[in-house]
Amino acid sequence: MIEPSTNPTARTEAELRALMARAVHEVRETNPLAPSITNTVTQNFVANAQLAVGGSAAMVYLPDEGECVAALGGAIYINLGTLLPVYEQTVPATARACAGAGKPWVLDPVGIGIGSLRTQLIEAVRENPPAILRGNASEIIAVAELWGLAGSETDDAGDGPRGVDSTDSVDAAERAAVACARFTGGAVAVSGTTDLVTDGAQVARLSGGSPLMTCITGSGCSLGGVCAVYACVADPFVAALAATAAYNLAGLRAAETCNGSGSFQVAFLDALYNLTAEEVAEAPLALASASAA
Repeated sequence: MIEPSTNPTARTEAELRALMARAVHEVRETNPLAPSITNTVTQNFVANAQLAVGGSAAMVYLPDEGECVAALGGAIYINLGTLLPVYEQTVPATARACAGAGKPWVLDPVGIGIGSLRTQLIEAVRENPPAILRGNASEIIAVAELWGLAGSETDDAGDGPRGVDSTDSVDAAERAAVACARFTGGAVAVSGTTDLVTDGAQVARLSGGSPLMTCITGSGCSLGGVCAVYACVADPFVAALAATAAYNLAGLRAAETCNGSGSFQVAFLDALYNLTAEEVAEAPLALASASAA
């Protein structure tokens, strides 16, 4: 097992909740820019979700654009959902630029296992890893294996993603998530029925959301974009916690008022927009220490 790159300090649940509230307040007050290199299917939803929580959005895809927004933005979101050939230059260049500028970035390895370019890009950014890695359980397991963080040969291997869907449970991805967080020195967010967020020292499980979130395209992609918004003002663990908590609350509220998947997406954005910092900080959250490697 690769040694952790940092030794994050464990914080109490009360401390983390206070920091989550502060992050939500600060985003509303400062409107931070969190540009995205994201897939063409969900660009609109990602941008609107970032705006709904109080951030500012910009969508780019060329290498020099990625380097430019790495300097301009507070954090960058990179989603590998629909790749163009130019991304072979764009993604590594943007990751390097973020590292050089000391800016956090968020990686969503959606579709890992489809074609060879995604694999090449995820291997390439290992040298300048993301502050937040966000995906479903199968995607997180696949990244850990690709980066050589899967542990001993007795560890259970994941079944792998089915396209963009997970075939593994969130609990099955905990070890991989902790290993990735310890390697990057940041945080990992695993989406599922109950979400898992870890910084390698602590593991939080957050409940809520709605089954309707799986009936629209872009709920996971937009969550990555919102993680980037909060990463503009907070450390990776707090940013991922705040974004995940906000999404779970918004999903619950949207499901109460919608008539189906179409109106759910609109109601979801409305719910995100109307959430208060105090509500996000009080969202259901169970905290535990991460298991030793």
